[in-house]
Amino acid sequence: MVAATNYSFLRGASHPADMVGQALALGHAGIGIADRNTVAGVVRAWSALKSVRKMLAEDAEDQGIRTGETPQSAAERRHLAAQALPLAQAFRLVTGARLCFADGTPDIVAYPINRHGWGRLTRLLSVGNLKETVQKGDCDLCLSDLIDHAQDMVLIAMAGEADEALLAGLAQRVPGALWIGVTMPRAGPDRRRLARLAAMAGRLGLPLLATCDALYAMAQDRPLHDVVTCIRQGVTLREAGRRLEANAERHLKPAREMARLFRDWPQAVRAWRDVLDRIGFDLSHLKYEYPHEPVPEGWAAQDWLEHEVLRLAGEAFPDGVPDRVHAMLAEEFALIRSRNYACYFLTVYEAVQFARSLDPPILCQGRGSAANSAVCYYLGITSVDPTRHNLLFSRFISEDRDEPPDIDVDFEHERREEVIQHIYARYGRDRAAIAATVIHYRPRSTVREVGKVLGLSEDVTARIGSTVWGSHASGMEERRFRDAGLDVGNPLVMQLKELVDRLLTFPRHLSQHVGGFVLTQDRLDETVPIHHAAMADRTFLEWDKDDIDALGLMKVDILALGMLSCIRKGFALMRDHGLGDMTLALVPGEAAPVYDMLCRGDSVGVFQVESRAQINMLPRLRPRTFYDLAVQVAIVRPGPIEGDMVHPYLARRAEARDGKPPSWRFPSPAPPHPADELHHVLGHTYGVPLFQEQAMKLAITAANFTSGEANKLRRAMATFRNVGTIGEFEEKMIGGMVARGYERAFAQRCYDQIKGFGSYGFPESHAISFARLVYVSAWLKCYQPAVFAAALLNAQPMGFYAPAQIVRDAIEHGVMVRGIDVNASGWDNGLEPIAADDPDARKRWTPANRRWGDIVPRHRQDRAFALRLGFRQIDGFREAWGEAIAADRAASGPFATIEELGRRVRLPARALHLLADADACRSIGRERRDAAWDVRRMPSGELPLFAAARARELGEEADAALPPMPLSEAVAADYQLTRLSLKQHPMTFLRPVFAAEGLLTSEQVSSVKNGARAKVAGVVLVRQRPGKGNAIFATLEDETGIVNILLWARMLDRYRLPLMAARLMEAHGVVQRVREGPVDVLHLMADRIVDRTAELDRLSEDHATVIEAGPGDKAVHPVMSRVRTHGHPRNVRILPGSRDFH
Repeated sequence: MVAATNYSFLRGASHPADMVGQALALGHAGIGIADRNTVAGVVRAWSALKSVRKMLAEDAEDQGIRTGETPQSAAERRHLAAQALPLAQAFRLVTGARLCFADGTPDIVAYPINRHGWGRLTRLLSVGNLKETVQKGDCDLCLSDLIDHAQDMVLIAMAGEADEALLAGLAQRVPGALWIGVTMPRAGPDRRRLARLAAMAGRLGLPLLATCDALYAMAQDRPLHDVVTCIRQGVTLREAGRRLEANAERHLKPAREMARLFRDWPQAVRAWRDVLDRIGFDLSHLKYEYPHEPVPEGWAAQDWLEHEVLRLAGEAFPDGVPDRVHAMLAEEFALIRSRNYACYFLTVYEAVQFARSLDPPILCQGRGSAANSAVCYYLGITSVDPTRHNLLFSRFISEDRDEPPDIDVDFEHERREEVIQHIYARYGRDRAAIAATVIHYRPRSTVREVGKVLGLSEDVTARIGSTVWGSHASGMEERRFRDAGLDVGNPLVMQLKELVDRLLTFPRHLSQHVGGFVLTQDRLDETVPIHHAAMADRTFLEWDKDDIDALGLMKVDILALGMLSCIRKGFALMRDHGLGDMTLALVPGEAAPVYDMLCRGDSVGVFQVESRAQINMLPRLRPRTFYDLAVQVAIVRPGPIEGDMVHPYLARRAEARDGKPPSWRFPSPAPPHPADELHHVLGHTYGVPLFQEQAMKLAITAANFTSGEANKLRRAMATFRNVGTIGEFEEKMIGGMVARGYERAFAQRCYDQIKGFGSYGFPESHAISFARLVYVSAWLKCYQPAVFAAALLNAQPMGFYAPAQIVRDAIEHGVMVRGIDVNASGWDNGLEPIAADDPDARKRWTPANRRWGDIVPRHRQDRAFALRLGFRQIDGFREAWGEAIAADRAASGPFATIEELGRRVRLPARALHLLADADACRSIGRERRDAAWDVRRMPSGELPLFAAARARELGEEADAALPPMPLSEAVAADYQLTRLSLKQHPMTFLRPVFAAEGLLTSEQVSSVKNGARAKVAGVVLVRQRPGKGNAIFATLEDETGIVNILLWARMLDRYRLPLMAARLMEAHGVVQRVREGPVDVLHLMADRIVDRTAELDRLSEDHATVIEAGPGDKAVHPVMSRVRTHGHPRNVRILPGSRDFH
């Protein structure tokens, strides 16, 4: 009756499902799950029990012979399931919490006996979580808190002899509801201690309850629990000593063993029945009620929703709403009414209205199947017109699916917090909270922590961690240890691997969901405990998305999207400079130059299609319509790639585009089924299923799935990092299609394609919404490249590319870029007019990229403006300083000297030093070294006499005649302070070195014949390794352009360290050139990788340059110290970290 799971966070060593499974295996009648001051794991235990019951029922009822079964084994399966099913159905899962107190009160396990008791327990935990002095993740409870909330709960006190007075007082407060929990840890004085506790219980009139006080399911889990205990205590196993004694024998035990251990107190063993008889609560008793949205008096929520939608539709069609739209709305209204979801749609509508009511409005865009409905379109939740697309609205709203609709609303990432705080204010903190996210152990940190516990040195664990690619893994392969130079046959190494593999599946702590709100009509804290989030003014509940779905709670997703911030900033720049007043809905559609640009792969910075894989796919797909963009968004994903959908789709599309007769045909079923039944399912994707919705329609049409079974298929098609279970549907899918008359080979191919969605199944509804932002961002890039570049820089950090690549791309498209300057820049990057006689109008050091052609220069509408870099590009410079400079300059005119700048704006010395080091004082005639000298001459504070007179504080001084800074050092200094340089590319200065070694520039490689060998070197921009892809992609940049490197996964082990650690990389390989439409798609198929990062030291004449790993390069090997060896400003990394995606 007392068991904890790993959701006690470093105090339990088994998953909730494992605890339930072991209790069932031992033949127990029930189990009580009570984690330390939390109910975070109870829904998982409850869901596991439901799954076991369902599985046994299906196994018992299924009279067929499954794949791999014989008639005998199938009969045995049914027999065993029929025997186990009654035991599983009778099994009792009791859920509660182990209350641990801050005032010396012994631990007390609390189990609610009814729904009211559950509400008291969750409110009690919320009280402890939300006290002002409590840090995130802590719970500060006192005995008085329990007494205030102890109604309708069974309490099991894990008390000792010294707690007699406390127990006496508590027993009076909760008569008949208190037991004393006792254990037998198999220590010497167990029986004597138990006898004393029995005597105390007799004096108090309280019953004893024999417990395992389990922390793990099976005895063999003890070593893992010892490790997590050492992690929590911050000690090694050697140092732990008696700290581990408390873990002894704390596993689930058979009834026989419990009877033997407590043979002198059999009544304590039987007491579990009394406890279970008192408890009637089950998590299924939680009845959720969505908030009743306020509507005008006299209106029901559904009627008001329909009224608003029809009013807004009437405004969109002044001459009358078309019959097709009326029919679509009527169907959607009926679905919404049948599921009672009107209030949900009104919630989302109100959030969007609030965002757009602000000054300036917050840009937002809905996505998801329900968002891409006519209702949401006319409510303004989405800008995607559903009349143009045949979307499956019922995918997330149907009679067969008792789950909420799918509406995710993306807001500008910089202003989403305003919407979040509005929701808290509208519903109250007791009725609204963000869902939780369970943070699991990550490979590097797990190796480090477990290795430390086992006594391994930090350099060994760092060496192992440096071989890990990415942040997520379900295990550590043996080769990771071999790569680190360790003997995998060593018992200590194998112990490390086993412990790390198990711990990687464990929850580490709770955090907040990216933006999923749970809202309730009544108090939310009477359903689930609420916590303070690490972010100010945020609260979150203890259950994550899976828990919420299991219990049928509805979640409203208020998400953040950086591209929306970028687009809004771009529209604002256009409006401020007379380039047009634009909104998402007003962007001209289907502009041919936009598609011409994308067909060349010219999409750096464009939403969702800016990765190198997308850039190289665009010339193959050659999108010409909006729906093509939706396909482009979805096609470069693990699902279509693993399902072998990409090449068939592209080949069939190319045949249709080139007017060739198709080399394929739609298979037909046997009569009497319609021969063309697959045309409406797969016709617009040339017979290849690319989206989840198509997989569902295919299963219903060709394999006779019911809509409910198709929904199960959808759930099996996992997304992101959740593992799918689509394999369960193979027999039904293929068998159903064969029975309908389709060839088995075709059925198998369809299943294999859909099986790819088991790693990542992308919904068409999301792709359509994303495609809208793809088009809008591409339109900005095509027609307003200076605006787009400025907006991208102002919305950083986001996307794949660092500021240097964004600026370079702008220059390649004919945009004049001007550096940071105290007399011209503001905080943000902005536009400024180009004078007709500007001598720099035609200057640019980066040659135009021939692959892009002249599409953007011919069609750009902002050619009268240059991009002026803002103070935000200076690392460490504060927004308040930048705003103060711009405001004073606007009021009092330009600055003549650095001294005047410091005196007028009252800038601190650090701000002036940063401006000087960023070379931002050229307009006052001071280059970097001279400006730095001037700053160092200035006194730390303004003298009163000079302040009164506003006179110069510094006397005239002869020119210091400082030697000019070499250009290479100037470029290095630019990168250190602003992450980019307008003077030269760093590779320019290293070119003689590499040319002497026979390494080619990017421009030279573009002329190499297909199949020839070549060697290149460049700065690493991006490294990518698709989830289960068989290749690693890297993009190298030099002074003439970029080269895309492809390294097959089989070569990764050989070159893992240079590939992961290099900031400057050399690659050898074979040039692969393929003509795709108007451009050549070129890759270097690498077979050798060399880390040339050390060459960057050549950029500095008198100081060694230390390269520090960027955010995406945390696996540097060997691990480099973050401590500076000396304090010179140049002793930092030259180049910012690459953007690595895994």
